[in-house]
Amino acid sequence: MNSQPPWGPAGRLLRAAREYPRRAPLTLVYVCLLLAVHFWIGHGLSADRAAAVLGHVSTNLDDLQDHPLSALLGSALFFDGTLTDVASTEFVGTFITLGLGVCCFLAGAERRWGKLRSAAVFLGGHVAATLLTAAVIAVALRNGWYPVDVRHALDYGVSYGAQTVLAIGTLALPRRARLPWALFVLAWPLGGADWSGPLPDFTTVGHLIAATLGFALLAVPSFRRPRVRTTGFSSVTADDGRQRATTVAAMPPAAAAAAASQTPPSGS
Repeated sequence: MNSQPPWGPAGRLLRAAREYPRRAPLTLVYVCLLLAVHFWIGHGLSADRAAAVLGHVSTNLDDLQDHPLSALLGSALFFDGTLTDVASTEFVGTFITLGLGVCCFLAGAERRWGKLRSAAVFLGGHVAATLLTAAVIAVALRNGWYPVDVRHALDYGVSYGAQTVLAIGTLALPRRARLPWALFVLAWPLGGADWSGPLPDFTTVGHLIAATLGFALLAVPSFRRPRVRTTGFSSVTADDGRQRATTVAAMPPAAAAAAASQTPPSGS
């Protein structure tokens, strides 16, 4: 007797939440770390000390020249936004970057490609978009398009990595939803852009660069198929599993039973 799916969409959501720690453990740990750091910087430190910490991890030109590694890695431990002021534009940014980008799409990337590749996409997008944005800022400063104080402006958080994951996650959506989603990923940073000269503000530039990096990864063949699942000393992809099932189904009953008894159980 087949069991009925519980409570429709609500049941599927509940089941997804229950399976989240098993299917995306690295993302879950990262989200907990981000929330803990956010609480610490907002409630565990004085205002002056918090400002000093955020100033140290900001990926502006001055910090990238003085301490690039700690700025790049430290910036990825924070998110710039609010969790409580739901009527503000800052909450919208938090919902898109932390909620959709990290909690949903990074978790989906971890399930689809595994821990290492999903982390590489996220951190690679964070680092590459930051460095390319810094190059754009340097050019803009030489041409007078940005004010000089941009060199030491606050610029920290996970949004560039999240934007990269949002872009590459287009591949996991139904075909009819891919173009609207891609347009949304490109358009939302422009909603609050501040234009000065021929360029928008540098954070908008960074988000557009991060999205471009994510879309570029869609052309990489290894990202167009799920990871290989290991079963003992062998490995099998989802396509291999479907092909094996089709082959066994086409066999005579006695041969199919023998083949099924020799087929190792698939991994999770």
